[in-house]
Amino acid sequence: MARPARLARIDVAKQAMNFSAAHFTIFSATEREDLHGHNFQLACSVTAPVDDTGLMFDYAIIKKTMRALCDEIDEKMLLPAHSPFLLITEDAGYTVAVFNGERIPFLPRDVLVLPVANTTVEEFSHYFLEKILQLPEIMVHGVTEITVKVSSSPGQDGCAQWRAK
Repeated sequence: MARPARLARIDVAKQAMNFSAAHFTIFSATEREDLHGHNFQLACSVTAPVDDTGLMFDYAIIKKTMRALCDEIDEKMLLPAHSPFLLITEDAGYTVAVFNGERIPFLPRDVLVLPVANTTVEEFSHYFLEKILQLPEIMVHGVTEITVKVSSSPGQDGCAQWRAK
């Protein structure tokens, strides 16, 4: 009789897995936060089978991927592409966010428009999870669960989770 797969979880949360970004949360068609920033932390947990050598896989892949994802959005003004309340346009060499009749111009080099509905930790966690799920070098190892956590400050996190069906 075959022995059932032994599963283990690896939690990766390194100091270098962080990004600094500006944003504002949109609450409604007429209310938003003032522009501000955070030093965000990214963490990831992966559950997969442990093989006969006692390894799931080389999880340096996860560390390298998470650092690269953080580097992509580090020191940017993050805007949500899918907000029903925010219009993002280009005008006279500026990226302009239009909210409730207010025009907020930014230099294009400072802005990153993300495929999210809002610039919140819960949306960022889903954004990063989707990026990780697209990596065959991780998914080929029989991964059964991935959780991504984004923190904007100690004790304030958003988590997104995927489970194999």
